[in-house]
Amino acid sequence: MIAILMALAAASGPAEPAPLPIGRPHAARAAPHRAVDPREKACLDLVRSAPDRALANAADWRAKSGGIAAMLCQGLAYTALERWPEAATAFEAAAGAAERAQDRRRADFWVEAGNSWLAGNDPAKARSAFDNALAAGSLAPQMQGEVHLDRARASVAAGDVPGARADLDKGLQMVPNDPFAWYLSAALARRQNDLARARADIGKAVGLAPDDAAVLLEAGNISGLAGEIDAAKLFYQRAARAGANSPAGRAAAAALAENGGPAPVPTTQSR
Repeated sequence: MIAILMALAAASGPAEPAPLPIGRPHAARAAPHRAVDPREKACLDLVRSAPDRALANAADWRAKSGGIAAMLCQGLAYTALERWPEAATAFEAAAGAAERAQDRRRADFWVEAGNSWLAGNDPAKARSAFDNALAAGSLAPQMQGEVHLDRARASVAAGDVPGARADLDKGLQMVPNDPFAWYLSAALARRQNDLARARADIGKAVGLAPDDAAVLLEAGNISGLAGEIDAAKLFYQRAARAGANSPAGRAAAAALAENGGPAPVPTTQSR
């Protein structure tokens, strides 16, 4: 029974050896950018409505010495198009230009680059970008904590589990009220076969985010490993209700259906 529940629930995440979700909901993001230059505002508006056109405009603008604003708009356009390596390269160019200009936004641009490299499955470059963001010394403590969490995800993707644990523990110290910090820590503890810590950390995550499908799915996974099948089913039921249209909710519903559990109540909520 446990094996079936775990195998089906695992369908919501990446295959081993990386148990931490790459697209976590709270990936560190720079503060919302406020355009000042009219051309910058026009380009950013196009990113939202017509990213292909925004990309062409940004490339032309950058070629005509558009500077940091053009690089940023180009990176955001690539992001909207999910062209991750190109987005990361544009953000790194913006970070480099910001460093030369002593612009405090350089750390934010390195964060954007790191998340783009991570989304593009290049964890080594992601870690390097996150290191540069932290080294800039201009991030607020909360953002530093979030970057440590994202660096942990990159470390897991690179196969460096001890490094991931070190970053997660730093992140937990800096953002103790972030449920996804505890969620990621619990998932890594499960990977490390530290069931006691996994149970403690997922309990904190559930307490902080009791209606999040991904958190509830992981709680079901950990309960299943602990031999608590009834508790696992209850968590899967809650996950299926909380996020019927999300990968976590669908995985929980599949686990329940395979094991004869009650069908979840339909809902439109998703992550």
